Amino acid sequence: MRYDGDDRVVLTLDAGGTNLVFSAIKGEKQIVKPMSLRSRGDNLELILKSIVDGFNKVQAELAEKAAAISFCFPGPADYERGIIGDLVNLPCFRGGIALGPMLEDIFQIPVFINNDGDLFAYGEAIAGLLPEINGLLKSQKSPKKYQNLLGATFGTGFGGGIVTRGNLLRGDNSAQGEINRMRNALYDECTVEESVSIRGVERVYSREAGISITECPSPKEIFDIGLGKRRGCKKAAVRAFDELARVAGEALAAAVTLVDGLVVIGGGLSRAYPLFLQNMVDQMNKKYKTMAGSFLEHLEVEVFNLNSEDDRKRFVEGNPREITVPFSHRKIKYDPLKRVGVGISKLGTMRAVSIGAYTFALSRLDMDVK
Repeated sequence: MRYDGDDRVVLTLDAGGTNLVFSAIKGEKQIVKPMSLRSRGDNLELILKSIVDGFNKVQAELAEKAAAISFCFPGPADYERGIIGDLVNLPCFRGGIALGPMLEDIFQIPVFINNDGDLFAYGEAIAGLLPEINGLLKSQKSPKKYQNLLGATFGTGFGGGIVTRGNLLRGDNSAQGEINRMRNALYDECTVEESVSIRGVERVYSREAGISITECPSPKEIFDIGLGKRRGCKKAAVRAFDELARVAGEALAAAVTLVDGLVVIGGGLSRAYPLFLQNMVDQMNKKYKTMAGSFLEHLEVEVFNLNSEDDRKRFVEGNPREITVPFSHRKIKYDPLKRVGVGISKLGTMRAVSIGAYTFALSRLDMDVK
């Protein structure tokens, strides 16, 4: 359900290891200028006071009282109960801190906390890639309609979220969509995140270019080098994003076997998609070899690159036909081409997260009223 015309206000927070960025959303739009405070992650009392102070300052700029607070916060956490666990970047939270209940006591409004990968996927399912693709299918009078979405973020880490039939999947341990812990297809003693992350791209570039990690350019610069827009080792740049593509493709192929839906990619590294997206889709479609020497499709579905004009056209067209209902003259449309598409975020990661946070809060409030 869309809340783009709703007049309720939700306070939001983008929490990182360095800064806390506060804002407010109404009708899916940001209505105040974002306000940034230092995280002070080494002192629990200071960071908690900063969080309270930030929300108070945003509320003071509003003409109406906020209906809820909804934001993403790093895990591990018990998101359902608003308890933050042993964070790496914010070590003062170790032992379990009841952040949600504390904010509810202070502000006397409901508080909802989720993982950023989950809210990113939710936002794209509501107002991004999922409705866009379904709109294209509808315009072609296709019998297909997608109701499931896997969101993956490529950035400082490798995160994920799953939306199924309009609902954000929330696991029993708040550990749903944790695709970062899958095994790395190239380095089997490591996680996927070691390759699908900023540090992974920098590590491979440094290795292939024969330089130290301290001399390594930024991922944006590596991307430009790979496109030939900047001086540097082009071979190393291409190799860095090729490794990301191969490892991410294998992990997402495994995830798609369970989700069976569209895949949307966000995060800072997603902007480098010209250097990795097609290779990643090719990896997802790469066939297995059987013990008998024959070949088996990697997935039961075919994967299409939704940022490729040709792939997108074939994906939308499908293979539709009419079949006759047995013992009847009635005919129905049928498309036997099982397929999923992989595309880059339509909203941008931050906007998708904010829409996800806003919609999650209002849908929960409306659910409680019923």
